[in-house]
Amino acid sequence: MAIDADQPPHPLQIAGRRLPLVGRARVYVCGVTPYDVTHLGHAATFVWVDVAVRLLRRLGVDTEVCRNVTDVDAHLFAAAQRAGADYDAFAAVQQFWFEHDMAALGVGRPTHEPRARNFVRPVVALAAALVDAGAGYVQDGGVFFRGDGVANRAGLDRVEALALAAEFGDTPDNPAKHDALDVAVWQRAEAGEPAWPSPWGLGRPGWHAECAAMALSTYGPALDLHAGGADLRFPHHAYEAALAEAVTGVTPFARAWMHVGTVQVGGTKMAKSVGNLVLVRTLLTDHSAAAVRLLLLNRQWSQPWDYTPELLAAAEARLEDLHAAAGRPGEAAGPEQAVLHALLADLDVPTAIDIAVGAGGRAARTVVQVLGVA
Repeated sequence: MAIDADQPPHPLQIAGRRLPLVGRARVYVCGVTPYDVTHLGHAATFVWVDVAVRLLRRLGVDTEVCRNVTDVDAHLFAAAQRAGADYDAFAAVQQFWFEHDMAALGVGRPTHEPRARNFVRPVVALAAALVDAGAGYVQDGGVFFRGDGVANRAGLDRVEALALAAEFGDTPDNPAKHDALDVAVWQRAEAGEPAWPSPWGLGRPGWHAECAAMALSTYGPALDLHAGGADLRFPHHAYEAALAEAVTGVTPFARAWMHVGTVQVGGTKMAKSVGNLVLVRTLLTDHSAAAVRLLLLNRQWSQPWDYTPELLAAAEARLEDLHAAAGRPGEAAGPEQAVLHALLADLDVPTAIDIAVGAGGRAARTVVQVLGVA
């Protein structure tokens, strides 16, 4: 049952931005770079997006999801070389395991799944268009985007932006750049790396340009909701949007952004380099997918949080309460409307669950369905 048809529709609100939708919703989510196993930090983003999509579809909105695969990447090349495998074959195996983990968690398949290696030509076209528009320049066999102003738009000062650029591999110390905050749209090939032809010589796409080209190729000059981990806010998402807007002249590139809070262990972001990974497949050996999903969802989506086994146990207990409530009688429309309105208000899952557990019946069944925790 959707929200009462006799009442004006209530638009989804994400991060304080109301998102009225007419016709369809175009959702883009940054997928994985397929060179490693899926951990809880990865899963959080994709489960939250899955819930947003389930909610929109529940309300009758035709929703398309584009989840890219970044299979042209220096980390991937290095991992494949260590494994003694071709990068594309190595990526295909890792992508298989990622999709296996997503299916086990009940995350729906995307409508579109572009792979970066199939979008090299669109990146070349993007680079050429930026040069023609004066927003990019050719230097030493590469094409660079003029990044002046991107940091300010993201609310960062130059020192913060330079530190993040260095952390995420944007090489602010590259002498070929006119400015340290310029980023590569097309970069010259390094010895031993896969490379493709371009008007500027052999090379490969830059990371931010890959997502811009894939999103533009899939949806055109704008989309409704762009999602990804909070750590992608800058530089990746900021430059991706800036690249797209510089070429199309259409602003904003994304009407709303969903930057999902990082998952931590002991206050430190989950990362292979730290050795604090909690793997999805490990949790699913002893716990249900519904419990793992509720662990990720029973909180405010944008806030970072620390994983502990006690939180998973609490999620299992909360899930039992929700399932028990769903089995109780209660067909009144009012509580169901209340849980849907809570979910529309920035995906307020804790409030929706509280209402559902108290009311039982149809309201609880609606929450179970939208959260994917049957």
